[in-house]
Amino acid sequence: MEVLTSRLLLRPTDPARSHGFYRDVLGLAVYREFGPPGHRGVVYLTGGGGLLEVSGSSATPPTGLALWLQVRDVRAEHERLAPLGVVTRAPVQEPWGLVECWLADPDGVPVVLVEIPADHPLRRDQR
Repeated sequence: MEVLTSRLLLRPTDPARSHGFYRDVLGLAVYREFGPPGHRGVVYLTGGGGLLEVSGSSATPPTGLALWLQVRDVRAEHERLAPLGVVTRAPVQEPWGLVECWLADPDGVPVVLVEIPADHPLRRDQR
């Protein structure tokens, strides 16, 4: 199969609240909007060609997924986001060397902010 593009589809319990989180709190850029004004679907850019579509709605919160976003400075993002009440775990350097800070979207979907330190092997991996 030749995959030309892909995206993660998220059906939130409260679309307006979720759009506020992804657009205003995280500051993700909008790639595309579609649908009628009262039921707007939005595709957000998540970096590196990644896309997150927040559209439709669900009676129950999404389960079994997490959004992983690599950022330049996890600690700076933590300082910005902590006062907004979305941080569920402050930045920690994990045993595998990455620095991670965990957030939760309005439905409790985990959002992991990751920083790859300059001396981490992923910075030098030429695969």
